[in-house]
Amino acid sequence: MAPEVSVSQTYADLHPCHKRANVSDILTSPPSTACILLYIFLGSLAVVTVCGNLLVIISIIYFKQLHTPTNSLILSLAVADLLVGVLVFPFSMEFTVTFCLYHNDLFCKIRDSFDVTLSTCSILNLCCISIDRYYAVSQPLTYATKMNVCVVVIMILVSWGVSVLVALGFVIAGLNHEKCEEMCFIDALFANILGPILSLVLPLIIMLCIYLKIFLVAQRQACSIQSIKSGAAVSKMERKATKTLAIVLGVFLMCWSPFFLCFTSQLLSHVSVPVVVFEALNWLALSNSMLNPFIYAFFYSWFRSAFRMIISGKIFQGDFATTKLL
Repeated sequence: MAPEVSVSQTYADLHPCHKRANVSDILTSPPSTACILLYIFLGSLAVVTVCGNLLVIISIIYFKQLHTPTNSLILSLAVADLLVGVLVFPFSMEFTVTFCLYHNDLFCKIRDSFDVTLSTCSILNLCCISIDRYYAVSQPLTYATKMNVCVVVIMILVSWGVSVLVALGFVIAGLNHEKCEEMCFIDALFANILGPILSLVLPLIIMLCIYLKIFLVAQRQACSIQSIKSGAAVSKMERKATKTLAIVLGVFLMCWSPFFLCFTSQLLSHVSVPVVVFEALNWLALSNSMLNPFIYAFFYSWFRSAFRMIISGKIFQGDFATTKLL
């Protein structure tokens, strides 16, 4: 998913961190000082993304208190975000979206495949989390039976499976397009319209509808159980979890909406998108993978306690798996 780029731009112009050179040695041109600083900044984002999501993964796997259906879905989301930091960030630093538009070699195809797979997986995991929250809030008495281990595993496998299939669709569409002398309508339809709709728009609409229903249910419950102290405590806990995960969704929208709107506008109106703008929006979208662990740490005291024990190395000094996290 790349923007239209002016035909006057050469291959070298499409890579912001390499000076104009022969096409054959574009990636060997010495980067400027500003570009080195940019690489350091983006590399730091990758490190923070990996470390933050690694903390979430270790916390959920190690501490038994965190072994819940919702946290299993958060674990799947953290794995996808971790892989973004490990795989997508390095490729995106060297093979940018706009550079790959005209220099679509093997590494660009790998980069695009990882990007599409993990981005789609993130939003599908968020979609599954919203469904989990809906049952937790609207049907608390039957929640444990409906959202059991088997159901959660199936949801995770479906999320990853669909993400891989969507990425394969993009790859196949790209390969078929290369064999066409003229524009392949079906391939362009999938890559430019159906792909974004299936992997971003449709799941977002589903999540927004579910969270709206959750909000309405939570409001009704808050009015009906005000006189029941224990019930109110349970309702408060569930509403806090729902609020936190809704914020995760909001951050996702904040990061991805500008990129998607930019892509959609250039697709529908055929306007040229400046390289710097599109690359900045692409990195804003990727930065979403870095932000989720900080949201968990800010809102959940037990995640903060788990992070402190991991960072201090306390978990290596004994068996603290059953420790009560405050």
